Amino acid sequence: MPRWAARGAPTGADLRPVPEPLRDYALIADGERGALVGPRGEIVWMCAPRWDSDAVFADLIGGAGHYRVGPRGRFVRGGYYEEGSLVWRSRWVTEQGVVTCREALAFPGDPHRAVLLRRVVADQGPAELTVVLEPAAGFGRDTPRGLRRDRHGVWTARCGDLRLRWTGAARARPLERGRRLVMELSLRPGDHHDLVLELSDAELPGQVDADQAWRATETAWRRQVPALDATLAPRDARRAYAVMRGLTGSAGGMVAAATTSLPERAEEGRNYDYRYVWLRDQCFAGQAVAAAGQLPLLDDAVRFTTARLLADGPDVKPAYAVDGTPIPDQRRLDLPGYPGGFDLVGNRVSHQFQLDAFGELLLLLAAAARAGTLDADGVRAAEVAADAIRDRWTEHDAGIWELGPRAWTHSRLICVAGLRAIAAAGAGSGSRARDWPALADAILADTDRHALHPSGRWQRSPDDDAVDAALLMPALRGAVPADDPRTVRTLDAFLRDLADDHMAYRFRHDDRPLAEAEGAFVMCGFVVALAEHQQGREPAALRWFERNRAASGPAGLFSEEYDIDQGQSRGNLPQAFVHALLLEAAARLGGGRHAAGS
Repeated sequence: MPRWAARGAPTGADLRPVPEPLRDYALIADGERGALVGPRGEIVWMCAPRWDSDAVFADLIGGAGHYRVGPRGRFVRGGYYEEGSLVWRSRWVTEQGVVTCREALAFPGDPHRAVLLRRVVADQGPAELTVVLEPAAGFGRDTPRGLRRDRHGVWTARCGDLRLRWTGAARARPLERGRRLVMELSLRPGDHHDLVLELSDAELPGQVDADQAWRATETAWRRQVPALDATLAPRDARRAYAVMRGLTGSAGGMVAAATTSLPERAEEGRNYDYRYVWLRDQCFAGQAVAAAGQLPLLDDAVRFTTARLLADGPDVKPAYAVDGTPIPDQRRLDLPGYPGGFDLVGNRVSHQFQLDAFGELLLLLAAAARAGTLDADGVRAAEVAADAIRDRWTEHDAGIWELGPRAWTHSRLICVAGLRAIAAAGAGSGSRARDWPALADAILADTDRHALHPSGRWQRSPDDDAVDAALLMPALRGAVPADDPRTVRTLDAFLRDLADDHMAYRFRHDDRPLAEAEGAFVMCGFVVALAEHQQGREPAALRWFERNRAASGPAGLFSEEYDIDQGQSRGNLPQAFVHALLLEAAARLGGGRHAAGS
């Protein structure tokens, strides 16, 4: 028997899903929130009404709450995304035939109301399924109250601060005093059945028509995701774009990942909450879509980051909540956590200074200027960022990897790249803008004096002579030319010291073998592909691209790290910046008209 009770009426603890490897989950999202769907039809993670709200389905990290629609008996699991969307089709081959469940959050999302659509179809033969709804707001603390079924078979309840409405489950029966609703669903060959779950922090409007919601969602995804046919791998490029769009809310902010607390390394304490908007990641996404053409996600990135720069100036934080408010400090939830990790929400990143973010912001704004879409607010934001670099570039910062304060070489060189890009784009006016190239030259000269390794390559910082994957990025962004000896020697040193089987590691933590310290960093693998491409080493660039493209799970989603030996994803899922760099690499290696650094 599978891990779900399959014979007779399922009850009690038999209905609780077990954790799956991270690579086996799919994401459905509507921009305002997302949900992870497991291979057995179990939704085990969803926060509502927005990304950083408390979870209403928290089973993934050991809290209560899940929503399962899956077959009874023995089956082989599978699934796939509908092209150019985050509409997922769970697919199971059972002993009776083939059954699918079409899964989506109605798109685009309402900031106050999540509409979770599930349509079960008996594709071949009859289908016998079990449906379980166990909502538990507050990361599992708050079970439903006031649960009732009206004369039309529609269930309503309050769950924490959320209002709940569930249609299509008239035959469900409550278990454990209404904590859980369970239904046995039988379909004849060719039949389908719709389930619609609504969760809202406001009064629920009129009941959702499933057919209309599905049509609207299909249409919206077709309009939002471009063809990207000129990229190296159009299907994967479209999926990457769809993931980034699904993670981007109505205010323009793109969360770094949909989840919290998923461990980067089992039992080593590297657990973080990534349900917030990192400005650097937002810039990566904007520059990636600019490489692929003038696309709406570039405008979203500029809109969100410009607002933050104009509001906070040189004290802009590295990350924000999706509405632009500060991120709360991290705290524990007293839950078991995903196996190998622990429960955690909030993030300490607001206490950090990350100099490189200002350089990335200038690179993003320069991309918008080249596209002809940078408005007056964007120009003012560029001046704020450039002034912040002028005033703060000598300060120690946490750097791209958010480590202890140092004079990180990457941070300074990315500021050089940003200043040169924004000056070349002609954004800005007056004496300040005329000073930007000279400021870039001064920062580069100082960095060359203090952070150039005796071998002629860049080193991590003046007091750390090691190589770092991040040091490949400044040349890609135009801080120094591609044929500069420092560029070539840095790439060659990286390939000697931090590459294994065409997978990339960020840096050496200590004397251990690379794979014992952390997983391969998938984003960096695509950076290496871009660096090899910049050097004209096309076979090597293609090999790096393909090797790292294969590091996703069956759904095509990437987490932050990849365990080469076990073929497993590590860290929060899906990681937005990995999808951004995949898209950029696909565009540039595909011969797109936007050259690197332009």
